[in-house]
Amino acid sequence: MPLGDRFLTVRRDPHSEEVLARGGDPEAHSVLQRTGFVPVVRVHETYHRAPTNLIEGDDTRLGIEAVARLRAVGYHVDCDEDFDTDRRPVHDLPLGATVAHLAQRIREATTTWDAAGALTELTASHDGILAALEEVLIATAEFHDGLGDAADPHIARRLRYLADERLQAIRSDLSDTRNALADRHVPHPSRSICAEEVPATERDRSAVCACPPPPRTAPAPPPPPVAAGLRR
Repeated sequence: MPLGDRFLTVRRDPHSEEVLARGGDPEAHSVLQRTGFVPVVRVHETYHRAPTNLIEGDDTRLGIEAVARLRAVGYHVDCDEDFDTDRRPVHDLPLGATVAHLAQRIREATTTWDAAGALTELTASHDGILAALEEVLIATAEFHDGLGDAADPHIARRLRYLADERLQAIRSDLSDTRNALADRHVPHPSRSICAEEVPATERDRSAVCACPPPPRTAPAPPPPPVAAGLRR
């Protein structure tokens, strides 16, 4: 990680009077968003601002909280005096980190059964992660029903479409993948656990295990010949 990504600024803009946070890496951006900041994405920059229409003083409290949380996880924050604080709140493990652990389980899986077990946490029909995500989408759609703005009914319909169409396609494909892996019952050829044992039939007396050699990579095919240009 570049050292510059560990540095951020949290300041009140002298022109717009907005509280702005600049710099940092995706982890810092997640901290800012959990604090309540809103990301602003531009072609050459991504920064964060406090939400609009806050009660007077709330944006200052939000800036203080952002500085505290960022410093608590090791970021260097340069800030206005109004936002400076010595408080270091406890950093709880975010829910996304628990879900991301499934990726690590799959990377470490040595058999199709291991990989299928990790995918089951995503695809379980009643309490899997994707089923829970569907509930979140539907609940958010219901929240927008009757919220009041002209765009809210459209947002609600869009969220229901995502739950009914897009998410269902992901669930279906992942479930098929999980079920196929569960039926195969084979070890991954390049991830088998070495038993560090040599059978009596081993031909190489210097071998320390019976693991096969790594799979050979097929050479890339040569590029097609270039057609000769026509002569005048």
